[in-house]
Amino acid sequence: MKPITLGGIAMRFLFAFALVVLTWNPTSANFIRWALNQWSNMPPVVAFVALALVAGWAVFIHATARSLGAMGVILTIALAGTVLWMLNRYLLDLTSDTVLAWVLLTLVAGVLTVGMSWSHLRRRWSGQADVDDVDEEK
Repeated sequence: MKPITLGGIAMRFLFAFALVVLTWNPTSANFIRWALNQWSNMPPVVAFVALALVAGWAVFIHATARSLGAMGVILTIALAGTVLWMLNRYLLDLTSDTVLAWVLLTLVAGVLTVGMSWSHLRRRWSGQADVDDVDEEK
């Protein structure tokens, strides 16, 4: 397996951000609004996109939960919360709902990116690999 690079982490972030923003964002261009507008006469493409988004969320959430564990997820969310607090305190005025929404969406994508990247980073930093017990000895 090739070691993770900064570009690999960036790609994970872009995919996570796309998943989060395509699902919902403060503009009118998001799946939730689109599906709600189609609710009375829902075409099959809406169901297809819904299933694709659910699959994407399942992959990211499952990988994040497996890679970080419960305590790691809690710690990562806590770290994201302190980033939000620092941004509000020192850099941004988060009284605007739109700005706050975009910052939160970016932080959610960041948490998912950490989850998707953590096993690779831990292996690089510590030399310890995560192993799933897929095959049992007979």
